[in-house]
Amino acid sequence: MFAAAHYAALAVFVVSCWGIGRMLLTRIGVPMRRDVWLEAAMAVATGIGVVICVFQAIAIAGRFNGAAVLLVVAAGIVAALAQLRAWLREVRVREVAAALSWLEKLGMVVLAIVAVPALVAPLAPPIAFDELMYHLPYAREVAHSGSLGIYEWLRYPWFPYNYNLLYAAALMVGDDVLPHFANALAGWLSVWIVYRLGVVHVNRVVACIGAAIWLGLGDYSNALIDISVALFVLAACVALWWWRESPREGAGWLALAAFFLGVAAGSKYQALTVTPLVAVFVLLHERRPRVLAVALVSFLIPCLYWYARNAVMTGDPFNPIGARVFGFTNWNAQDYLMQFQDVRDHASLPSPLIWAVLAVPFSAYWWRSAALRAAFVFCVYSLFVWSLTSRYPRYLTAAFPILALTAGVGWQTIFGAVALRLRRAMPNLDSGGGLDRAGRWLGVALLAVLVGFGVHQSRKKLVMVATTPAEREAVLRKHVPGYAVMDYLREHATGRVYQIALSEATYYGPAPVWGDAIGPWRYTDFIVLPPAEFAGKLAGLGFEAIAVAGGGAHLLEAQPGFLDQFALMYEKDGAKAYRNLQYKNDRKP
Repeated sequence: MFAAAHYAALAVFVVSCWGIGRMLLTRIGVPMRRDVWLEAAMAVATGIGVVICVFQAIAIAGRFNGAAVLLVVAAGIVAALAQLRAWLREVRVREVAAALSWLEKLGMVVLAIVAVPALVAPLAPPIAFDELMYHLPYAREVAHSGSLGIYEWLRYPWFPYNYNLLYAAALMVGDDVLPHFANALAGWLSVWIVYRLGVVHVNRVVACIGAAIWLGLGDYSNALIDISVALFVLAACVALWWWRESPREGAGWLALAAFFLGVAAGSKYQALTVTPLVAVFVLLHERRPRVLAVALVSFLIPCLYWYARNAVMTGDPFNPIGARVFGFTNWNAQDYLMQFQDVRDHASLPSPLIWAVLAVPFSAYWWRSAALRAAFVFCVYSLFVWSLTSRYPRYLTAAFPILALTAGVGWQTIFGAVALRLRRAMPNLDSGGGLDRAGRWLGVALLAVLVGFGVHQSRKKLVMVATTPAEREAVLRKHVPGYAVMDYLREHATGRVYQIALSEATYYGPAPVWGDAIGPWRYTDFIVLPPAEFAGKLAGLGFEAIAVAGGGAHLLEAQPGFLDQFALMYEKDGAKAYRNLQYKNDRKP
């Protein structure tokens, strides 16, 4: 019932977004290369983008609440019901069942096996570092306030938070597992788009390979926004290609592509790295001022608020990453260097699954498909920009769907070349069908391995699912350091709370809870002081208590006089909470 309730809520949202999106797409027109299922996925993506913009506008007005969320979703359901009959007629007319080859059947089964863990993963409670540090705390504050506030106690108070508005809406109408489904929806939808693109532009085998790669690379167990950015970048590329196939008549597709990029840029700064390539592509084919102006406006509608707000309030539209150009505000120069050093420390090569992209120019489809060549250019550009900037694999996520699909072509090219060499080397065996039989047995072996892997991964995901309060507490205590202490302070603290090395438990602590390695509440401005000064500074700012990770607690207690200034309040699972003895109960935070 736990899973059914969450999947039912997701289904309602998907239908609502499809209704809103299809209503808009039918007014733009129809792509030259029709595919009813790809168009349906694009309709859902469009609806998600529109809903985000509506939520943003409502929140700017300070009216974002559960009733508004339900009203928007209900409007989408009405739109879906009004269009359902016409869409079903399109499905019956355009969907033609075709017999699948054994290789295509193998690809479909592989894709289904890979999908099972991804379907279980979102049911787990929030335990990922970044979702607990700022994604869900931000969403919770928006849900409580009904507006887009600036929460300076978070590490990234000035980030663009488009997709997080869906998490806030989910918290208003459900529990904190529901945001995982909003994140997973972006992943599943982009997997479906990758699959349909493969079917339309290459073949079903490549479609299965590409979709399986992207499905396997995605993380569906959290409420981050990398997968959602990938969805909108992918959708922008699809709309852009629809426009490319009919540039004079399809200006609406260009506006839609710009809108998708705007939603992505309003969700994460990294999405902006795609815009130079898109701008060059567009200007090579379109120079009419009116068309370009409409596209620019479509791009700005979803993201202008975040960048304009930052520019007006801090002078840095890209706060805090633009600090070296526009000046430092909540971060200082040392914070800036620490953050970028952390990114460099996580630098590594991306998954080997996408390396087959390099074989794409040798594919038989290279000269047949202009779309494939354009996708390859996108991949090369994305890898080049990524290598010059972060080299952190997670920051390449926006390009992963197209990288996965293009790598699917590369893998088919590689295995095709191997098969051709074997046929030439063993003509007698090939003439008797031996190579085909060997290929089938190899496929069976692959399925056996994947089934084992899928069962193992699914069991790991199932262990994380908590359907009762007791199960939830057990999971959180095991996987979230300091959870018990932060939960205790959430229930009992009356003044402000300062945490040390427990950023990943921020969501489960009091709202708000201060303290971080960087930013205006950085540890180095507090814990390096002698205990009496440390306690006095905290008391002067209204801090009643501190929460400390186990290692930090030992270091603090080793300081002479620390226990004269701080009294132990609560201790569990290695973390500790101390009461600030200089704090006065009548002091207001």
